[in-house]
Amino acid sequence: MNPIPSYSADAEARFDYAVIAEWIPPGERVLDLGCGDGTLLRYLRETKNVSGYGVEIDAQRVLGCIRNGVDVIQIDIERGLLGFEDDSFDHVIISQALQAMHGTEHILEEMLRVGREVVVSFPNFAFRANRAAINAGHMPVSENLPYEWYETPNVRFFTLVDFEELCAKMGIEIRERLAFDDQGEPVAEDPNLNGSLVFYRLGRAR
Repeated sequence: MNPIPSYSADAEARFDYAVIAEWIPPGERVLDLGCGDGTLLRYLRETKNVSGYGVEIDAQRVLGCIRNGVDVIQIDIERGLLGFEDDSFDHVIISQALQAMHGTEHILEEMLRVGREVVVSFPNFAFRANRAAINAGHMPVSENLPYEWYETPNVRFFTLVDFEELCAKMGIEIRERLAFDDQGEPVAEDPNLNGSLVFYRLGRAR
């Protein structure tokens, strides 16, 4: 059995944590869905003094949360967030996990029900390196898509444009979008081609 990782100074080097932290004001109440071992939530607690919970279904990762001192609830988010009241949190986060969910629309609806604002990040399947891999006859494997096709937990492969069209269909307001290349550098020009990892701040349509 592989050891369960715990929080360390290495988390400080993860640029995606820093991107999300920029959108979270100090002292907020945060819910992190698919939180893994709780490293992101602990990072936010130590840098932004947030409170809140992680939600995770995998038992080993739940143990990782406990080791990281993160309050965690073991539930299947595919079934919804019925245990949480409307507007229970300032921010609800799903970081690089939406592509592993089946009920995408339901999860987004639930996030916007229990949270004032939602933060979503995911690997952009239309990134130029992914297009090149498919053009060469292979499913892409990269830092942001690190699994071979036969072992991937991902069940949805979608692009920046696909996601924004879904938001429009659902009446979700996109308040901010950031895209980064595979070196973690910000992308301004044609983010659907040049962005490997994208981040969104979402809210209910006003």
